[in-house]
Amino acid sequence: MEFQSPRHSARRTVKNSSKLKSEYPHSLQLYSVPPNETIGLQELEDWAVERLKVLRAIERVNLSKNARFSDDWKNALKNDLQKQNLNSWYQLSSSIKDEKMDELICKTRQKDHVSHFLLRLAYCRTEESRRWFISQETDLFRFRFSMENSEDIRVFMKENKMNFQPIPEEEKKKILTKLIHAMPFNANKIDMVEYYKVPFTEALDLVRHRKVYLQAGYAYVPNEELVSIITAMFRSHLSLAMALTMRSLPELEDDHRIRRLLNDFDKRYTGQDFNALQNKSSGAAITPEMLDGLSKQSYPLCMRHLHETLRSTHHLKHGGRIQYGLFIKGIGLSLEHSLKFWREEFSKNMDIDKFEKQYAYTIRHNYGKEGKRVNYSPHSCIKIINASVGPGENHGCPFKHFDAAVLRQKMATNRVPQPAIQEIVDLVTRHHYQIACQRYFEATHNTELDSGIQHPNQYFIESQKILNGEAKEKPKGAHKVQTIRATLPAKVEKPDTTDENDEILREGKDNHFLIFRLHGNHRTNTRFQHMIGVTIMYT
Repeated sequence: MEFQSPRHSARRTVKNSSKLKSEYPHSLQLYSVPPNETIGLQELEDWAVERLKVLRAIERVNLSKNARFSDDWKNALKNDLQKQNLNSWYQLSSSIKDEKMDELICKTRQKDHVSHFLLRLAYCRTEESRRWFISQETDLFRFRFSMENSEDIRVFMKENKMNFQPIPEEEKKKILTKLIHAMPFNANKIDMVEYYKVPFTEALDLVRHRKVYLQAGYAYVPNEELVSIITAMFRSHLSLAMALTMRSLPELEDDHRIRRLLNDFDKRYTGQDFNALQNKSSGAAITPEMLDGLSKQSYPLCMRHLHETLRSTHHLKHGGRIQYGLFIKGIGLSLEHSLKFWREEFSKNMDIDKFEKQYAYTIRHNYGKEGKRVNYSPHSCIKIINASVGPGENHGCPFKHFDAAVLRQKMATNRVPQPAIQEIVDLVTRHHYQIACQRYFEATHNTELDSGIQHPNQYFIESQKILNGEAKEKPKGAHKVQTIRATLPAKVEKPDTTDENDEILREGKDNHFLIFRLHGNHRTNTRFQHMIGVTIMYT
């Protein structure tokens, strides 16, 4: 793959639709062959950023309460991508019959191919980055695979030398009863299901979950479960490719253009820019007197902590001043009001002359009035999470930089319910800091947030929309309340798999059945259902 600087991008190789179609005949790829094209650096960067947005959308949906690859999961991912105008990243199927759409699909397949290899270079550096990239790419592949029809899947397997052939009808009839027992198919519908005979070592995931019939070292895999085998092959292929890419990275980084493009790419913010004062368009003006009330209502935990520290100590170190100063600039505090706010607070510990000489310059600099006169943007969640926080400093992300006990105490002080605190702490231990912040938002606003939290100023805006009645509230857990009737064997203890908010609505005299109203999460309910064979009835 060759690269050109932006000034030469107009001379890049432009391929017509027919050539692209011949090179990218299918929406699915194993990314075995690197691209060999001349592409402008700016276009290359734009493509890579788009793909990064797609992978982060998959991560957000995976951390929701929807079972992975369920219809709800797929719809949630589609909605997320649509909000970001990234529909084309999953609308790549050959089954779409439209000339204009066909041309767009071919170009998107090219974009998909090139951007995948660029992100390989960005994410091959550490084991954690490789693991994250492989996981999201595998889920993207499986998501796209689920949208293909049988004919397109056959073409894909043939192109990639996956020699899986359906078993003959005669063989199928001989073991029909065993196939029915292995999978919960209706006996009348099993004639419509194609079975593939593969070595059981290639279907270990299906064997582990007892989803296939085994005989003489072969697994009989129904066509709808073939995705599990092909996805495992994709993951294995990509894992090996990432290891090889890591070995080649020193040679590739000799090119300063690649080094500049990939520098901290995995930490790049891909959301909305909050550079402008957000409340000017609505006519609202933020004043210093309003900040105390806003901090309790609409500040994310990181900014509320900085505000309260400033009010109690009348000082913040440099990192805290920059992080908080840019945030209040982003919510609509003007330069004049900002100078007034910081001057009044700092002057409680120092004289005004010292403030003007040592601190006022930085405030004006944030607003683009000093130095290079750059209008700096408020820090994103990713930048805050990756900040270095030393002793005595208060900036950074509380969900990452606070001790667990301190974090619990802080949330309890802010009246976060105990079950939500435990869920947030569990997310923090798994390093899902932005999802923990989202749960904090939901707990303090008694609602659900579909878009996730990517930026402190986004948190503030979403909160203000709810408080001002501009957004419809979604009562947290309202759509997850379930009524469950469980039939139990005699003399069996009541299962304690419900959480502390669950209620026993009715209990049978002979202890043979219980009816619960569950408020717990989906995974808890699923475990409960699996253990005692309950029937779920939504209310």
